[in-house]
Amino acid sequence: SPINRVHAMCRWLAYRGRPIFLGDLVTEPEHSLIEQSLHAREAKTGTNGDGFGVGWYGERSEPGLYREILPAWSDENLRSLCRQIRSGQFFAHVRASTGTATSRANCHPFVHGRTMFMHNGQIGGYGAIRRALEALVPDGLFAQRQGTTDSELIFLLALAEAAPFPVALARVLSRIEAAMDRAAITEPLRFTACWTDGDSFGAVRYATDMKAPSLYYCDADPQALIVVSEPLDGRAERWKAVQQGMMLTSAAAAPLNLSPFEVPMLRAA
Repeated sequence: SPINRVHAMCRWLAYRGRPIFLGDLVTEPEHSLIEQSLHAREAKTGTNGDGFGVGWYGERSEPGLYREILPAWSDENLRSLCRQIRSGQFFAHVRASTGTATSRANCHPFVHGRTMFMHNGQIGGYGAIRRALEALVPDGLFAQRQGTTDSELIFLLALAEAAPFPVALARVLSRIEAAMDRAAITEPLRFTACWTDGDSFGAVRYATDMKAPSLYYCDADPQALIVVSEPLDGRAERWKAVQQGMMLTSAAAAPLNLSPFEVPMLRAA
């Protein structure tokens, strides 16, 4: 059954495996990401029209990136690119804004070097603690901040940790929760995110109120892994729900792994 139908916002998908055309997942399935941008089934809002983005690994060391503020369903360039680009690892994201501007800089995924990140969710009371959180970003990384979203801020804070990305994210979420506590914010932190550096790959589903945005994966093909906000087709037997507080990881030479995502109870700035 759908998980927490009313709480999700953006919709996204991630793929790793044998190279396929982006369109095989982004535009072609019956409930493709393009279709979800118009008619999401497990989201608070059925329409995700505040921009989109795709990121993929190809012949270069850094991932390619295409982001646009148009609704995904109305961009013919996106459909053309998805028909032509083949990749063994890519992200795609359609955005429903939680209050920040509709701009290319605020569209996911976000890229730094080889690392790519995208997010669905929000920091409760973000406006009240935004400046305090931004102050935790080192100057070198802060100079690269292009947009105003909490998603990009979380990404930069994780990069600043100089630790394996899952460990870095757990530390960052702990710091965010501490800032929320100090500001007496009662709104929840909801966080479903995905990251990769072209080799290691991970996704996590977490929320302080146990109402995290939905997350599923499909590993029916032994040569492929698909992680999505909601299933791309009606074949329920193919899609497995990632439970609250769990992390999914995979690496080129390692099998898929599901493990608890534990946020340390550090009450520090």
